[in-house]
Amino acid sequence: MTRQKLMENVYLTCVPSMKFKTSLLSAQMVVPLSQETAGHNALLVNVLNRGTVRCPDMSAIGRELDMLYGAQLAPSVRKKGENQLFGFAASCIDDCYLPKGEKLLEKLTDLLGEFFCTPDTKGGRLRRDYVESERENLADMIRSIMNDKRAYASHRLLESMCAGERYGVGRVGDANGVEKISLPSLDRRYREVLPKGRLELFYCGSAPEQRVAGAFTRAFAALPRQGTIEPVPTLRRPSREPYQVITETMDVTQGKLCMGFRIDGEDKAAAMLMNAMFGGATTSKLFCNVREKLSLCYYADSAYHRLKGLVTVSAGIECCDYSRAVEEIFRQLDALGRGEWEDWELEGARQSLLNGLRAMDDSAGAMEDFVMGQAAAGTDETIPGLTAAIRAVTPERIQEAAQSVKPDTIYFLKAKEECP
Repeated sequence: MTRQKLMENVYLTCVPSMKFKTSLLSAQMVVPLSQETAGHNALLVNVLNRGTVRCPDMSAIGRELDMLYGAQLAPSVRKKGENQLFGFAASCIDDCYLPKGEKLLEKLTDLLGEFFCTPDTKGGRLRRDYVESERENLADMIRSIMNDKRAYASHRLLESMCAGERYGVGRVGDANGVEKISLPSLDRRYREVLPKGRLELFYCGSAPEQRVAGAFTRAFAALPRQGTIEPVPTLRRPSREPYQVITETMDVTQGKLCMGFRIDGEDKAAAMLMNAMFGGATTSKLFCNVREKLSLCYYADSAYHRLKGLVTVSAGIECCDYSRAVEEIFRQLDALGRGEWEDWELEGARQSLLNGLRAMDDSAGAMEDFVMGQAAAGTDETIPGLTAAIRAVTPERIQEAAQSVKPDTIYFLKAKEECP
């Protein structure tokens, strides 16, 4: 894996590989996440996806992709730490599998560049019809999260826990903000972020690095470079004392309990393994004890937000079991801090993490997501480096990591009528 600077604030990461029959290409703007611009950026990439000067509508884009042996191209919006990534990812048959020495790399990179540099416009502005229809689609998509109560509860936890922080902003903004975006404001955002935003390019396939660099350089030659908007470092804050409890009532049959913790420590490898033992694997304490043994939850798991230093727990419970569930989740975390576990719990968690890291080598998409996370965080971790770090974690370090986890916020989405 190599990374090089192609032009001002434009970087290319190449992962040479012969194991895949398709090549993966990605072009992502990486900018600070904020309430004022998150919706604009998410809407912008969907509008750009509607057409370019050469392919002015979805039908023309579809025909172009068909001519490239059924290549795939789609917009994406992600949150990595306290930065937002938006752009396009594309895949096509790797050139080494094409007949008669045909080349798709340059053609697909050219198309990627067109979405950024030569979108279909009208009167020198983004097209009003595209903006209005995509604005409605995006607002509807954001509101649809209400239909998935588990996802909604997790969103509300981070929104409440990280209020006033960039990490509390939704990946694509909020529906009310999106509905207020006008054509002039979106056009201004396009002309502001295009010349200044950090552009991260990615390629995984069999082509030599020099050829890939040349293809991307040509495709983005028209990209204006006038100043920089750099990604921001992720800020960490201490937990609230005492922790806050937020309750919301809806017409649900199952309560959704979400708990947020902050880690007061920098040992990320130990925190990863501690979280896997806590609730991040099928051998975890939350799964084996809270769900299986005590039957307090329909599901219970935890996630480690490595870039931000958070641990979040998500559980589906009967509303009348709220107090017992919270108490037992705290009890399981305390047990880790005291070193109370069996050898199989530690090794099961360790193997779960190592298997996940190994699987990344078999997925170009997983490698692209890992690379983009590193670019957004400004770090240079590698998969082999993380693997070695996980293997080296000792029980004492796991205990210390668990002891550094402090509660910050509990969010409970409960039914309008309590169970008897």
